[in-house]
Amino acid sequence: MEYIYSAMVLYSAGKDITEDAINAVLTAAGVEADAAKIKALVASLDGVDIKEAIASAAVCAAPAAAAAPAAAATADAPAKEAEPEEEAVSEEEAAAGLSALFG
Repeated sequence: MEYIYSAMVLYSAGKDITEDAINAVLTAAGVEADAAKIKALVASLDGVDIKEAIASAAVCAAPAAAAAPAAAATADAPAKEAEPEEEAVSEEEAAAGLSALFG
């Protein structure tokens, strides 16, 4: 995850996401960087609109965050009734968001 986080830090700082830049961020954080993982990350992000991917992931996370208080409010109801609907929607949306984020 630290590789992805380093790319996110570079993106939010307005910097180019390059192998050298990711290596520098990881090294500064005290992580022993793997050149193959860095190269794969940079290649997978090539052509990805990160701003759009973040927006998509945020939209997918919002229903899951909204469902948590609703589930707590119905704590007296049997758990089996509430769980299947919430899990299926949340997991599918989360998978779609991650897929969009990482190509």
